Amino acid sequence: MRASNAINELKKKSNKSQAILAQRFFKTAKGEYGYGDVFIGVRVPVIRQIARKYQLLSLSEIEKLTSSKLHEVRLCGLVIITMQYKRAKGEAAQKRLFDFYLKQIKKGRVNNWDLVDVTAPIMGGYLIPRSDSMQLLKKLAKSKDLWQRRSAILFTFAYIRKRELKPTITIVKMLLDDKHDLIQKASGWALREVGKKNTSLLRSFLKDNSHKMGRTSLRYAIEKLPKAERKKWLDLK
Repeated sequence: MRASNAINELKKKSNKSQAILAQRFFKTAKGEYGYGDVFIGVRVPVIRQIARKYQLLSLSEIEKLTSSKLHEVRLCGLVIITMQYKRAKGEAAQKRLFDFYLKQIKKGRVNNWDLVDVTAPIMGGYLIPRSDSMQLLKKLAKSKDLWQRRSAILFTFAYIRKRELKPTITIVKMLLDDKHDLIQKASGWALREVGKKNTSLLRSFLKDNSHKMGRTSLRYAIEKLPKAERKKWLDLK
């Protein structure tokens, strides 16, 4: 089982018109956040099917996918990592996969919002029981790299699922001044999910910080609150 076979299958499923749409949707023009990314036009359900077929690839073969210039090939490799992580038994196996995934982030291969969002909430599960996890999350949140900062937020979704909400609050507070639209959206989205678990905690955060939040982040955060309350928070901006 080789990465080259998976790549060939992905290329066979490519669609030129779909690729053109994806290039626009994921902002790949010069000066945009996805500049330089290359799409071949394979839909996500198809990518997942191929990933399942090749989910037993070795890490060295997976890296041939994650290092590809083709977006869909990188996504396939990253999805395989999450599949292997879900099936991994024992601390050593999970650590090996998480460390490999983190290496892909730091090498700039997890470099668009879909790549982050599909994988980081799953891989973040590795961090939950570890005492040094916040140190890593804070380091990522302080990064100059957009995708490392977004990963810091999306990792905390694993905590939210376990009703451990403080890590999300901590990371979002660190990124309150971040002006990038993709960070504002991710921060607001994370806060909205916190609110689903603990509305009082969300309201407390908004009371202390809504005046510092970007309007995009605030809109996302209050999306599930009653209409009259949403208006109140927006009027305070």
